[in-house]
Amino acid sequence: MFDRRLIQNFDWMLLIITLLLAASGLITLYSAARAGLPITQAFYLKQFMWYGIGFVIMIVSFLISYKQFDQYAYAAYAICIFLLAAVLLVGKLVAGSKRWLVFGAISFQPSELAKVAVILVLSRYYSRTASTKGMRLRDLVIPTLLIGIPFALIVKQPDLGTAVMILLIAATLTVFIKIEKRAMIAIVSFGPVAIPMIWLLLKGYQKQRILTFLEPDRDPLGAGYHIIQSKIAIGYHIIQSKIAIGSGMLSGKGFLEGTQNALSFLPEHHTDFIFSVLAEDWGFIGSVAVLSLFLILIVWGLNIAHGCRDPFGALLAVGITALIGWEVFINIGMVMGLMPVVGIPLPFISYGGSAILTMMLCMGILMNISMRKYLIE
Repeated sequence: MFDRRLIQNFDWMLLIITLLLAASGLITLYSAARAGLPITQAFYLKQFMWYGIGFVIMIVSFLISYKQFDQYAYAAYAICIFLLAAVLLVGKLVAGSKRWLVFGAISFQPSELAKVAVILVLSRYYSRTASTKGMRLRDLVIPTLLIGIPFALIVKQPDLGTAVMILLIAATLTVFIKIEKRAMIAIVSFGPVAIPMIWLLLKGYQKQRILTFLEPDRDPLGAGYHIIQSKIAIGYHIIQSKIAIGSGMLSGKGFLEGTQNALSFLPEHHTDFIFSVLAEDWGFIGSVAVLSLFLILIVWGLNIAHGCRDPFGALLAVGITALIGWEVFINIGMVMGLMPVVGIPLPFISYGGSAILTMMLCMGILMNISMRKYLIE
């Protein structure tokens, strides 16, 4: 029998925020696509289609009780690991990276779903093992393995940005459930040792991105450095992005009036650097409006976690909120030259079918938890 309380507890605020962010993304992408090459002008229609599919996924994901996600967390994790392994074997090679599986005319990026799979499996594990005394180092062995497998497969693609996101989401969940003091000291102490090891594992262009972040003007025109797809230096990306953001000033140049975007000075304007298009068109006021929506969403997600009486539901809400929050933080820092360029999309705004479907799935799960917060276990 249908429970009427599900309708009474439906989270209309979360739906409104989702619709507003989706509308902002489509409007900004339309501006970016209009100024791009002919092939990019089709991105707007594709994004519209992805949002249509995404809303169906969102509806399905909040109609099914999130308890079902608890039961099938390990199965979902195993499927994602299989897909990540398949990417390395038969994935489509684009710009020197294997990140996509191709099914006919559809390209799919399994690493996006892997973020949700990690949230699911860690939420299940921690909800059953966490204690008030905190997690000891021995308790973190299994979570480390659960994180390490997708992390290694994603780094191998290579996709450093998504791999870093996996670590940040996992770290947020781990800190949330509490770590024993001695375990925390041991983990923090390992940091200085791990940094040189990680640096040695990075590829040449990944090291260059970090060096360019530290000194953006080292290669402003792209001489001596390449990006396989765009052939434009990362330093040039950052400089043009800053110019676009700054030229928007208070109220922006107006919709479709941005010159950096229109003259194609702004690279990757429909994906990683789409916030620069938004800032140039709508200025400080428009940028703050969109960032305020993200802030409300993050606070709302944490409030859902706080109000959930089920440990798994609370952890799931924290993980999803962390995913959105970290992606916004890194992308905005990236386009403003405050963080290295690592290819993290801006949720709901950047072009990308896999990313949009993942975000809509996450919003559906958040609505799911919010609707069922009255349940007592």
